[in-house]
Amino acid sequence: MKETPKVSVIIPCRNEEDYIGLVLEAISEQSFPISDIEVLIADGMSEDKTRDRISQFKLDNPQLKIIVLDNDVQAIPNALNLCLKNAHGEYIVRLDAHSIPNKKYVELSIRDLEEGKGANVGGVWDIQSRSDGWFSRGIAAAMKNPFGVGDAKYRYSDKAEEVETVPFGAFKRSLLDEIGYFDESLLANEDYEFNHRIRETGKKIWLNPEIKSKYYARPDLKAVWKQFWRYGYWKVKMLKRYPESIRLRQAIPPMFVFSLFTLFIGTFFLKPIGCFLLLEVVSYLLILMIAGIKSAILDKSVSHFISVPITIATMHISWGGAFLFSYFESLFTKKV
Repeated sequence: MKETPKVSVIIPCRNEEDYIGLVLEAISEQSFPISDIEVLIADGMSEDKTRDRISQFKLDNPQLKIIVLDNDVQAIPNALNLCLKNAHGEYIVRLDAHSIPNKKYVELSIRDLEEGKGANVGGVWDIQSRSDGWFSRGIAAAMKNPFGVGDAKYRYSDKAEEVETVPFGAFKRSLLDEIGYFDESLLANEDYEFNHRIRETGKKIWLNPEIKSKYYARPDLKAVWKQFWRYGYWKVKMLKRYPESIRLRQAIPPMFVFSLFTLFIGTFFLKPIGCFLLLEVVSYLLILMIAGIKSAILDKSVSHFISVPITIATMHISWGGAFLFSYFESLFTKKV
């Protein structure tokens, strides 16, 4: 084992006993030389068997250097920075503890970086359900539906191109000297903010669909709601610093939720407003229905006709509602 590895794979982790072993196995089977890889896992004080799974894997696979760090703060940006400050590699490859990289993930990431394709290079998600249940499969399908996720191309694209952001990503360690580390005040959207700072320097974010990883979607609607509420809430915090980074796809959900609320309130004062509310709701349901039909045909699953529209609506309303809540909260808590 070389003392100074070429690549440091960093992984934030908490209570991932079902997946951490799969991630480590996938890393150990990379086409990139394993002697040039170190893995740093920042564990948020897991309460399940995550640590046991890691310890057992280290015993069974001594050829892969694995370092476990204690992330007492239990937040993702803190975990990432903790790994970065202990990493030795020239290149950094970020993964999540429930994302399984394909065999050439590291090799292609490093190749694109060395060829100057982008300052941060990432791939696409092959989104999987966490169980074989019909609704769980529908959630996974909704997570890659363009109507549900807009132009987040890493969820469905098959074209290599410059983009605004990528999931996880790979970059040269020297990039940190230019733009700094992840923002620990953001408990979500820390990757988008990181990529925005990269783009502010004139550098590119590169998406290569050959760089793939299996990503396991949330298991139920409650988890989906919490996930997108967190995204929407922290998006406002990020936009307060970089208002110019707002995109139409990000503005539509809060605008939609706000219009539903205001039209509903308006019906108590002017009855004709109810017609506009009905028109908006019916139009939205129709679009949801079309998305469900297309997904059902594409995946040959009749149940998608029900599960996909419900999941997409949950994503939109949760994200939009959280965005509005965070925005108005910031107005009332603004310091004088």
